[in-house]
Amino acid sequence: MAADFPVASDVRLGGDATQTRFVLDISKKLDTAAFTLADPYRVVIDMPQVDFRLPAKAGDNGRGLIKAFRYGLVMQGGSRIVIDTKGPVKIEKVFSLDPAEGQPARLVVDLAATDRESFLRAIALEPRKPAAAPPQQAVPRTTPGDTRPVVVIDPGHGGIDLGTKASSGETEKTIVFEFATLLRDKIERSGKYRVAMTRNDDSFVPLAERTRFARAMKAALMISVHADYLPRNEGEAHGATVYTLSDHASDSEAARLAEAENKADVIAGVDLTKEPADVADILFDLAQRETRAFSVQFAKMLVGELKSAARLHKQPLKSAGFMVLRAPDVPSVLVELGFVSTKDDLKQMLSPAWREKTADSLLRAVDAYFMPRMVGAGGPKGAN
Repeated sequence: MAADFPVASDVRLGGDATQTRFVLDISKKLDTAAFTLADPYRVVIDMPQVDFRLPAKAGDNGRGLIKAFRYGLVMQGGSRIVIDTKGPVKIEKVFSLDPAEGQPARLVVDLAATDRESFLRAIALEPRKPAAAPPQQAVPRTTPGDTRPVVVIDPGHGGIDLGTKASSGETEKTIVFEFATLLRDKIERSGKYRVAMTRNDDSFVPLAERTRFARAMKAALMISVHADYLPRNEGEAHGATVYTLSDHASDSEAARLAEAENKADVIAGVDLTKEPADVADILFDLAQRETRAFSVQFAKMLVGELKSAARLHKQPLKSAGFMVLRAPDVPSVLVELGFVSTKDDLKQMLSPAWREKTADSLLRAVDAYFMPRMVGAGGPKGAN
């Protein structure tokens, strides 16, 4: 339970564009590790799991060298703070203070301005911090000889990566996880499929790990679940949208969304320079047209079923270069349930009745997609 973990209760920033101090009040002294990342400039602070109870909107605004910061679970047992800086910085000091004279323990990070050359040199000399280890995902419940197709459900974001956020405070990571869990239960109860989730709790999972997981499960289908957000000055949008992978976005809105979703690893402070070489192989294998054709086939079925359950976007079927859809041998779609920035959409996504009805429509689409295979008519294939 959260009560078992140290509690972070407040945060303060001080200083100017030359030197800036970050101070976190916490219930007990913690061991921490800090390192920097470039492009964009970030300072990453790792620590044991913490229950963050900071004031609302903490991190939205910065001071001095700090543009903004975010915090959260990065894996089970580990929390992370990612500080976005306005330019290259060096970490002058990182230290913790014990509680004293009625004051809580404190984590203190002192930053100083530097030039890009010195910043990059410091990164090269730092002991490199590996990307956060992903949580252990549960494998589908199965028995030897079980030939039922594997469906992987991918709740977007998680942990330190909140995703989009409604003005009333609801976060995308929570909305989509609750929906994905309901969908998993419905698909499992049908008895026709084995089901696995890329995350089973509020943990961060890197984008490449999500696709690797689907491939390792030899998934026959992957459904990534998200919610969108549109700034007020861009007008109001509403309704669900189903996306498939494409090298060229179907429109500017699809391109915007893909760019935002593909930044998840940057948001969580992952060192992308350590991405394994097999990503290049995955990109090369995208020439496999069959996988994309099956993805589009399922997407069309899904849009058809969603019509009876959910309000749809004016262009409900789109495509863009989403990293999470790039498994070359797993048909995949990304479902945007609606816009958290639109009052009516948010109300629906928080409604148990709407979730039930919408999850039922997804299950019907899954059934329709696999029906040819079930009757031996040579339908869609999973990974080999």
